[in-house]
Amino acid sequence: MDYESVSAEDFGKSLRGIGLNLLVRDVEATAAFLRDVFEVGVHRLSKDFAIITYGDEVFQLHADGTYAQNPLLSLLPENPPRGAGVEIRFYGTDPEDAVARAEARGAMILQAPTDKPHGLREAYILCDDGYAWVPSRPL
Repeated sequence: MDYESVSAEDFGKSLRGIGLNLLVRDVEATAAFLRDVFEVGVHRLSKDFAIITYGDEVFQLHADGTYAQNPLLSLLPENPPRGAGVEIRFYGTDPEDAVARAEARGAMILQAPTDKPHGLREAYILCDDGYAWVPSRPL
């Protein structure tokens, strides 16, 4: 699928399985963070929306204003972090590399790369919206 030219209707109809849609204060800034730290693909980037690809996986970023008619908007906290309790895992990203790129951007490293008993080496990186992004690789 050509994410740069697909219509909203055709894109919506193509989605399957479990979807991830993150509400963020600044779509362009969050997309840049994800691109720079996790080397994701960023498509259809605007101040209101972006399609993000990681391998074969697809998720979306939406600005708060795009949810004006959605009941979820009323639950967002006035002050960050808004993503507390959510982990978004990138299972094919080396944690050392991601942490180095995140530190270069001034991102908060919640946990440095660590070997875990469940067989992964992983780190926890917070974005400005408070979502925990977890790069990991098998031990």
